[in-house]
Amino acid sequence: MKSQQYLSHVHELLGQAAASQLASVNAFAREITRTLQAGKRVFLFGTGHSCLLAQELFYRAGGLVKLQPILEPELMLHVSASESTQLERNADRATPLLEKYSVAASDLLLIISNSGRNPLIVELALQAKSRDCTVVALTSLQHSMSGSSRHKSGQRLCEIAHLVLDNHGTPGDACIGYDGFAGMAAATSTVIGAALLQATAAQVVQCLIEDGATPEVFASSNIDQGDTINEAYLQKYREEILYL
Repeated sequence: MKSQQYLSHVHELLGQAAASQLASVNAFAREITRTLQAGKRVFLFGTGHSCLLAQELFYRAGGLVKLQPILEPELMLHVSASESTQLERNADRATPLLEKYSVAASDLLLIISNSGRNPLIVELALQAKSRDCTVVALTSLQHSMSGSSRHKSGQRLCEIAHLVLDNHGTPGDACIGYDGFAGMAAATSTVIGAALLQATAAQVVQCLIEDGATPEVFASSNIDQGDTINEAYLQKYREEILYL
């Protein structure tokens, strides 16, 4: 059954990612901890379905409070999914994004892109790096290296970032093939990416505790006292973090 094949494949990929990416996850966690402890900001960005992973960490039960997703409707899926595909090929949008969110030196920017080849993503990484911002990529190295960059520099996201998390996905993301059908189905980047990011968040909390800091973590609004816990964070950060 294709359903079982997919689940087995995801289980295998998750095992590969756990084995090969743990050091990178822990390094990423330490970078987030350093950024938060310095009073700087952690930004999360992706276009299209990659934006789902930026949202995965934001305002989440059990999630870190002080994170700032970059959520631009036209680059997501709910305005026009096909248009977002075209817009991520426009490098000129990078500067307005960095300026709108005031990305600055010593901030951290996580950029999520399975292919890592489109002009907006690459330009954003280059410009953020030039501003002395730490750039972290969540990508598929196999997909990235299977084709050329669409950016004028010829660079891919994975070649620019200070740190790379590899989701172990294949070119095209979909992983299930069929007899008598040329297409592929069932993508893996979201489920593996979410696992890597949640593992990072778990380690950040541990790092903060080891540093003698009190982690700020949202509670579920659907447990007793959850609203009370979260309201304190909302009052503290509503003016600082967009979309709260």
